[in-house]
Amino acid sequence: MKSYDTIAAIATAPGVGGVGIVRISGEAALNIGKQISNKTPRLGQAQFTSFKDGDKLIDTGIILYFQGPNSFTGEDVIELQAHGGPVILNMLLQTVIQRGARMAQAGEFSLRAFLNGKIDLVQAEAIADLISSATEQAAIAAQRSLQGEFSNKISALLKQIIALRVWVEAAIDFPEEEIDFLADVQQQQQMQDLHQALKQLLAQAQHGELLNKGVVIGIIGPPNVGKSSILNLFTKNETAIVSEVAGTTRDIVKENINIQGVPVLIIDTAGIHITKDKVEQEGIKRAKKILHQADIILQVLDASKNTQQQIDNLADLPFNKRKIIIYNKSDIGNVDKQLTNNEIVLSAKTGKGFVQLEQKIINMIGTAQNIETSFSARTRHIVQLQKTLKHLSMAEHNFLHKQAGELVAEDLRQAQQHLSEITG
Repeated sequence: MKSYDTIAAIATAPGVGGVGIVRISGEAALNIGKQISNKTPRLGQAQFTSFKDGDKLIDTGIILYFQGPNSFTGEDVIELQAHGGPVILNMLLQTVIQRGARMAQAGEFSLRAFLNGKIDLVQAEAIADLISSATEQAAIAAQRSLQGEFSNKISALLKQIIALRVWVEAAIDFPEEEIDFLADVQQQQQMQDLHQALKQLLAQAQHGELLNKGVVIGIIGPPNVGKSSILNLFTKNETAIVSEVAGTTRDIVKENINIQGVPVLIIDTAGIHITKDKVEQEGIKRAKKILHQADIILQVLDASKNTQQQIDNLADLPFNKRKIIIYNKSDIGNVDKQLTNNEIVLSAKTGKGFVQLEQKIINMIGTAQNIETSFSARTRHIVQLQKTLKHLSMAEHNFLHKQAGELVAEDLRQAQQHLSEITG
């Protein structure tokens, strides 16, 4: 355990609550706890006491003592549990600081846990992900990462890469042993198995990142095709104004929802058409920007009118994103064509077809098969896994084509380095 100064902070969320906590961590934590409570905190016991600043009573509450290294930070930790008013907690915190602690920086308790080997970098990030999770599935995924599921998978793959490196480098360093590692079928199979395991882990991490940051969906189409009604279906509320008058929506409308556990920012836009109205023109300009921001586009058409003409009118837009074409108003119109996988018939008025639309979105995102085994992940994890896979692929290629052993060894070294950077 490394030695640092003593830090303190209010550990509970801002605002008024029944209970609030001031947390202290460091060498002086126990002594500060004694001074404020006028008693010796006992390990493993919750003690009711009075918190005082000298002779002045601040509050009554519970004091808890966690002895390092068997604490979250790996240091001595004191928790002062008082009534949860911000005035009381600030008075308590200032008293702690006056007795030798300093105000902790954001995330510093987790930083100390990382530096003291209590958690790795993935777990430290998972704490923040758990706190900020927007859906139940995101929270469960973050909890899996916090409990070490992601880290354990990384550790297991690292051991396999290291074992391959040892074999290859031993053959290079001791040529007199005449070890032809390039002809070793078992090592070749291990490398292929490792490649597949990394690809699977990358797919899981990409899904975890999706649960973490969410998906942006833009609703695009001509005026008066039911875009706002579809938004209201998703939000289960009268979020957007619905009217028979074309061009009612003149600005973008954003709402945060979740679809089967996936956080989604869904955006309704102004109807795209030719107009001289300056306000509508600005709304259409903003609608077109959504095409570049969105991960998925819902292109809405009116099934009661010439749908091909509606598609042709929007043909010049850069639909280079994943897209679902929605033939809306099926309650008053028919779609006489064979639907493709990215097309669906819907009635926003009756709700018919909406469940299928949600499922089509989930299938397009690719979360349906991974949601029960996912863990939280971030962009940097994805980048490092991709780099690892790249160097492992190069090592496998050089291995299969019997290139110089030094090339195989170097790619394995770089694969190990990139994978190690995930957990820190």
